[in-house]
Amino acid sequence: MRQKTIKWKIIAAVISVLITALIWQKGLQDSLDRPSVAPKLSLKQQEVSIVASSSLPEKIRTFLIGENPELTIKDTLKKYPLNEITDRERLVLASITKSIDARAEILKEPFKNDYFLPIKKFLLEESTFTKPIETLNSIEKYKSDPFLYRVSCKAILSQEYCFDNKSSRYAVLKLFLLQFFPVFATFVGLILVIRQAWLLFRKKTKKVVDISLFPLTTVDMILLISGGFVVLGEIILPTIVVPLSSLLTKGLSGPLDSSIKIFIGYVSMTIPPLFILKRQINTFQSSDEPLGGWLQWKIKPLNSALISAIKGWFMVMPFVLFSGWLITVLFGDQGGSNPLLDLVLNSKDKTALIILLITTIGLAPFFEELIFRGALLPALYNKVGNSWSIIISALVFALAHLSIGELPALFVLGVGLGVLRVNSGRLFPCALMHSLWNAITFANLLLLA
Repeated sequence: MRQKTIKWKIIAAVISVLITALIWQKGLQDSLDRPSVAPKLSLKQQEVSIVASSSLPEKIRTFLIGENPELTIKDTLKKYPLNEITDRERLVLASITKSIDARAEILKEPFKNDYFLPIKKFLLEESTFTKPIETLNSIEKYKSDPFLYRVSCKAILSQEYCFDNKSSRYAVLKLFLLQFFPVFATFVGLILVIRQAWLLFRKKTKKVVDISLFPLTTVDMILLISGGFVVLGEIILPTIVVPLSSLLTKGLSGPLDSSIKIFIGYVSMTIPPLFILKRQINTFQSSDEPLGGWLQWKIKPLNSALISAIKGWFMVMPFVLFSGWLITVLFGDQGGSNPLLDLVLNSKDKTALIILLITTIGLAPFFEELIFRGALLPALYNKVGNSWSIIISALVFALAHLSIGELPALFVLGVGLGVLRVNSGRLFPCALMHSLWNAITFANLLLLA
């Protein structure tokens, strides 16, 4: 009977691996066709810079935003066909364009959103400056979008009518966070890395904690990742859950509908691998259970876990940024950004953003760390040792996100999380570090939204 069970597991593992290889190959290939969010992020940052420019000293303004940032935005938007940019982006392009005829060409297609029609009307008229106060009152409601208000007001009236001191000061703060904080984080991270290297050279680092007490076989690992995570979690269960979630969200707005579907989809995806992992742990001998449990969460002491997570985040930051820069230099923008990024960037629905926040900084980090650093890395540790267990688990983690463009950065992040797991002997700091990474990414998107 035992032999039949082993044969069944081997057959299931082989089939799961083959299906996973096909799914991941197709997913990675399809990611090349997904648009990259990088150009939009760059545009948004330039917009913030222009709004902030009025409150910046001239020397700093030129250094931060260049001589003619509006021309850069115009050149970027002109690279896209008009039917592929939003109503707002068409208004921005028309506002930066001087010629009325050229504006008419940009704005000739009907708008999807009637909210923007007043600006469109004013941009196509040549007589608006004769009634500046009335015109200004008509576009006051667009101050909630400082950049659109600024460029459209400037195009319709003149610079003197369009300065909003409050928006400009707020944009300076955002610009500081967006440009200074990554530099600061990289600097701190490099100092911590150099310090760690020096301690390693002096042989004063803490002894690596033994995490080898997680007796998953190779077949068990394959069944957990390929069988539970991919085949059941990403293929079979969604065929049931997606139609049901569509019924639940029927009649809701676009962003809220998408965020709820993402949350439900992610929760359902976690069920099969968690069920399989629980069954696998139940087969272990309780007498062999290590201190802190099989998964070694070791939540307490909480303060040391938080400190380790923050230090780990700083130390991995320079390498993630460098890997992203290097890939862009060598191969260009590969596209394939996570659709969540675009959703957060463009959504103004607070409920939708809260649901996405719970998914990205709560659910996703803790589940992924449980699987990749809680189960996979320690199981690999038994078979291939310290370094290779970190590298292989990081590679699987990166591949599982199905994004060619984000693969290098995710791999580097996975290595950083693996090093933290091995050095601390705890899983909880890894989950905190992963959550912190997602939270800061989320915050950056909100600053640019």
